[in-house]
Parts: sequence; C-alpha cells; structure tokens
Amino acid sequence: MKQWYEDLFENYAESYDKESFTQGTIGEVDFIEQEINFDKTKTILDIGCGTGRHAIELAKRGYTVTGVDLSDAQLKRANQKASEAGVKVNFLKRDARKLDYENLFDVVIMICEGAFSLMETDEMNFQILENAKNSLKDNGKFIFTCLNALFPLYHSVKDFLNENSDESVTKQLTFDLETYREHSTLDFVDDSGEKKTIICNERYFTPSEITWYLKTLNFKKIDIYGCDTGDFTRAKKLTTDDFEMLVVAER
Repeated sequence: MKQWYEDLFENYAESYDKESFTQGTIGEVDFIEQEINFDKTKTILDIGCGTGRHAIELAKRGYTVTGVDLSDAQLKRANQKASEAGVKVNFLKRDARKLDYENLFDVVIMICEGAFSLMETDEMNFQILENAKNSLKDNGKFIFTCLNALFPLYHSVKDFLNENSDESVTKQLTFDLETYREHSTLDFVDDSGEKKTIICNERYFTPSEITWYLKTLNFKKIDIYGCDTGDFTRAKKLTTDDFEMLVVAER
C-alpha cells in the first residue's frame, strides 16, 4: 500500500518546483556554504533531495553532491535540471530509512522536510536521523529543517499552508496534541493535469525532542533556530511564529 507522500510525489515534480516554498534556494544554499566555510573539498549528501534544487545549486558552486530520494518523478526532474544547468550531481533512488552510508560525507543536508517529518511512525523518523548521522564523517555537520510543534499551538496551520501554496489546497486539517501529528486533506493537480486528493499525516517536533534525538545519536553540538523560506540564519531565535525549525548539529 502506497503512503500519502508516495502518491503526492508520483507525478508532482514540475508543479512542486512552482510552489512558493521552493523559491528560496539561493539564500538557503548561501547559509549552507557559510556553515562549511566555503570549503569546496567538502562532500555533501542531500537526503530527500526532491527535484534537486539545493544539490544543483551546490554543484554550480563547485561542491561534490549526492542526492537521494524515493520518488522516480522527482529524480527524473532533478537529472533534467542538472543537465540543463551543466552540472553533475549523483542522483540516486534511495529510501532514507534504509541508507547504508558509513562515514562517507562531510556534510548532510535535509531541507524542506526531505523525508523527515513525513514518515508514519516516530521510529521511522528516528531511523532517518540515525542514517544521516552514520553517513557523516567524524566532525561532520548535519543541517536540516523540520516542522515546529510550537506553531500549531498559536496559529492555524490550514490557513498558513493555503496562504503559502499556489499549487495545492489543504482542507479538513486537525492537529493531535498527544502525537504532534497533523492530519489533513490535500487537493492538487499533478503534472499530467489530473486532479487528486490525498490524506496527509505529518509529524511536528518540539525543540527539546530534536535535541534529545540528536543527543541520543551522540551529536556533540546542537543548535536550533527559527527559519523562513530563503532566509536561513543563526541570528533568528526560534519562536511560536516559525512554521519550521532550522537545526545545525555536529557529529
């Protein structure tokens, strides 16, 4: 049985690239570069790379990047965009829960949820974090975003999603305070013009949860910030107004 995220990304690559929340790539990659001191020798793994927007921009700037994703359609689009940009990125179909990299990369990124938060159980989400850690070399850096559980306590998630999406409509949304899970109905039109409706199930996290997960995985330094699309910075303190958290951790 397919999960909702598999149905969503089965044929939703070109439309995905038109979403407003995917338009901040340049600023987000600027932050990643700053975090690794513009060291072009750093090897980078992009988990849940989607259509390759961060991986391709990093490759344009001279970095060696591997991008992994579960969606054939997203990867096809990523390869097409890399070809058009004249850069080489090693895009691979991989399940983030089953990665077998060991001490291979200097940097792991996982931006715009990139698999994490989408999984149907906490154990699966934790496995993704563990696989990211295992992929890193000693002293490697892990940069990712995830949904902020403090936001739904003060704001309407449905209103926020609909205000920030041009290609889809969120309906009938509920937020479970016991599990920090959002259950919603999403209407969208795929790349072939077919109208579809799926039931989404996403996990939001508190800062203390993320800190505990990463400490359990023996990350040495963990910093958490608020973030906006295209504007990642260590200067932004996390608040209840931030839909996502920006996490920077060092192995």
